[in-house]
Amino acid sequence: MKSVKIIGNLVSTILFFTLLIMAIVVISSRVTGGEPNVFGYQLKTVLSGSMEPVIQTGSIIAVKPGGDMTRFEKGDVITFTDKEDRLITHRIVNVKGSDEQLHYITKGDHNDGPDREPVLPQNVTAEYKGFTIPYVGYLFNFADSKSGGALLLIIPGLLLIGYSIFAVWKVISEMDTRKKRETTSVD
Repeated sequence: MKSVKIIGNLVSTILFFTLLIMAIVVISSRVTGGEPNVFGYQLKTVLSGSMEPVIQTGSIIAVKPGGDMTRFEKGDVITFTDKEDRLITHRIVNVKGSDEQLHYITKGDHNDGPDREPVLPQNVTAEYKGFTIPYVGYLFNFADSKSGGALLLIIPGLLLIGYSIFAVWKVISEMDTRKKRETTSVD
């Protein structure tokens, strides 16, 4: 009986923390426009395999925005915007020019050749700092959708409510069984 109570408490705790984590993911992705900030780092979702195996598709990465965008060297990994205003994270394979003429030649680690267009320092938004969590990006991307955000809050909440109803029903059943035993033993 004691082990059932311990398991029940463990299930309740897991469901509660799942609900809490899902709420944080959904709210932070809504407030920040899909990219939460943690201690000055932006969390970005990686949706392509261009940087594999270093950065897997579906990962989230931490990038540090700001600073002098002319400071980067060959081998640094930067996040930049392309002509279509898409965010891309690639490695610098060459630095060309100096001062006002500076530009970076970038390439995804998994790509065969360098990117077609050089990256100007004003298009660099952040530097990748080596922090990656695989597969969590899929969750962030799903949470950013209307149905995903609702489901990530509703499902753990329903599970928690369902488990609470089951726990109350179990306690009532045990009380009825005790009452029946007491009534039978008195007769």
